[in-house]
This record gives sequence, C-alpha cells and structure tokens, in this order.
Amino acid sequence: MGKDIKAKGIPRPLVKTNQAVIVISVLLTWLTGQHWILAIPLAAGLSGLLFGYNPVMKVGVIFLKKERSAYVQEDWEQQQFNQSIAVFCLAAGLISFLAGWNIAAYIFTALVAVAATVAILGFCIGCFIHYQWRMYNYRRKQGSTQ
Repeated sequence: MGKDIKAKGIPRPLVKTNQAVIVISVLLTWLTGQHWILAIPLAAGLSGLLFGYNPVMKVGVIFLKKERSAYVQEDWEQQQFNQSIAVFCLAAGLISFLAGWNIAAYIFTALVAVAATVAILGFCIGCFIHYQWRMYNYRRKQGSTQ
C-alpha cells in the first residue's frame, strides 16, 4: 500500500472496511469499557499516514473479489486528509479515556464514529471539510492577487 496507491487511488471497499473498523472499535470500546480497543484503528491509521501502509486495508485486499482497478477508486490525498481527522479524534478519545476525562473521550469517539458511519452511508464529512478548506484558500489567494 505505498506509492502505487497514490497514483491509482484506493478501492472503495477498502475505504469502507477501514471506516467499519473505526465504528466497530468505538462501539466495542463503549460497550466493554476496554479503551485499548481504540488503539487498533488508531495504530492502523497512523501507519497509513506515516508509512502509506494501513494494515486494515491490507487485510481487506484479501477479500476483494475483483481486481483492485475494477472498483470505484477513492482519491488517495482526500483519504489521507480524512484519516488525519480520524487519527486525531481516536487519539484524543483514547488519551481522554486514559486521563479519566470521560466526557471529552465520548465526544471525540462519537465524532469519529458518526463521521465514519455517515461516510459508509455515502456522505463524506471529511471530503466536505477538505473541499471547503481548499475553496477558502483559493478565494483567499484570488483576493490577494487583485
């Protein structure tokens, strides 16, 4: 999952698998009180951001029935942005649970779980934020050149 993905994109089923692991991990954490479960998607997300290798997606490749290129491809850069948000929320949630700041922990983990669930259902909140940020920067640059 390295440079070849940057050029081609990421098959949508792998993105959805990663999102599902986030949702399941948050729900299991809430249900069991075992906060370490958040470390699973957190470690996978960090690995994806830092090394371009997400172990959740790597395992998911095994279950693809068609060639990777046969699936709708998600933009690699956009997914890195989304993963950054997820990693931040997962890390903040885990740290908050460990520190005993339960309200903050539930807020951060709820944010990431809701965003991942909504993305699975078809609306990418991270994509919307990324687009708005890029438009803001574009308009700001246009204003400064005139």
